[in-house]
Amino acid sequence: MVLLIGMRINHFWAVHHWAPVLLAMPRMLRELAGDRSRGLLGHRLLTGSPRTYYVVQYWESKEKLYAYAAAPDMFHHRAWAMMNRKERKSKTRQHVGLWHEAYIVPEGSYESVYADMPTHGLAAATGVLPVESRGRYAADRYAYGAARASGGSPASTG
Repeated sequence: MVLLIGMRINHFWAVHHWAPVLLAMPRMLRELAGDRSRGLLGHRLLTGSPRTYYVVQYWESKEKLYAYAAAPDMFHHRAWAMMNRKERKSKTRQHVGLWHEAYIVPEGSYESVYADMPTHGLAAATGVLPVESRGRYAADRYAYGAARASGGSPASTG
């Protein structure tokens, strides 16, 4: 599962609204890094502009993501409640925007190729496998992943 989650600062002057949101994500990521059984495989912090910040997260499964999001003993639960209370009290609201996009990605339905790069992105989260061991062409590599997911062996290509 891949989760893109982020925030947008709508009003720079409303620091007391957006700063807690900005600071909450690193705390949640540290919490998840301290307990790998929660299901976060890896993440990457990014910025889209001076007002937009987001995280690409790689999860073992949607079930583990949902469990973390709903767990009353985890920081996400408290942070979400705090943000909702603060925005409800605000007369003008809309000081900080929040968004997420979630993608369920079945085994064999993705490809990541890195050339002359340090370990990055999905490879940093799940490990590296030399491209030659999966096939020379993209179609071969997808067949390899699909065959692994179904428990079979990939079709050979000539």
